[in-house]
Amino acid sequence: MAKPLVHKARKRFGQNFLHDANIIERIISSIAATEAQHIVEIGPGKGALTEHLVNTAGKLDVIELDRDLIPILEKRFSAYKHFNIHNNDALQFDYSTLIESNTGKLRLVGNLPYNIATPLIFHLLDNVSIIEDMHFMLQKEVVERLTASPNSKLYGRLSILVQYLCHAELLFIVPPGAFNPVPKVNSAIVQLTPRNESQKEELLYNAELKDLSFIAKAAFAQRRKTLRNNLKKIITEEQITQCKIDPGRRAETLTINEFLALTNRYVQTLLT
Repeated sequence: MAKPLVHKARKRFGQNFLHDANIIERIISSIAATEAQHIVEIGPGKGALTEHLVNTAGKLDVIELDRDLIPILEKRFSAYKHFNIHNNDALQFDYSTLIESNTGKLRLVGNLPYNIATPLIFHLLDNVSIIEDMHFMLQKEVVERLTASPNSKLYGRLSILVQYLCHAELLFIVPPGAFNPVPKVNSAIVQLTPRNESQKEELLYNAELKDLSFIAKAAFAQRRKTLRNNLKKIITEEQITQCKIDPGRRAETLTINEFLALTNRYVQTLLT
């Protein structure tokens, strides 16, 4: 008789396996996958969400870095013809290779390790044109940064870049006891839905996301200082005023549209 496959959570991979049945049900209900959809699960672990997704999605790809988890996933799900495992790093993975003409855009799901959450989201922002939506379990503070509004201490570059491209919503909080091993922080489920061009009031003209990132990073370099001080080597006071923005304001008071206006003005100065 074959021995059951056992896997102990590894700290170097930031593994905390979800086991709470009620939380799992809430996540699956929030995703509401259908047979017409292509789901991509990042970091499936032992398959707590996978076992539900594989029965509802039309196609399911999972990306798992820990090669010791692959045999566990194969044993549980390889009988499903629409299920595929990719033993890859989600930070390096080319998501465009999963696109098929008959499955449409990708829906991404994942219990993301805290140590890669922010860089992974930036990587995925480069792929929003092929993504329908994303449901991620993240550290609660990270979700609060993603969804933060102006005049909040958590509002910053991450908030601006994500919310320019996506509608971001905190769905619900997940307590530490829902995981094994138990993390020291609360988690939360966030839904990120890419915006189409018509849903953006202000657009980047002759500018790219990296330009918006550059302006936001400079503006928040010292949060207590004004735009006049933080941007003085990049944009003049006159140029800030031309954007109908008071140079005496702090970055955390600006709306995303105001950051877009500053970015457009900055790029314009580079082109003239």
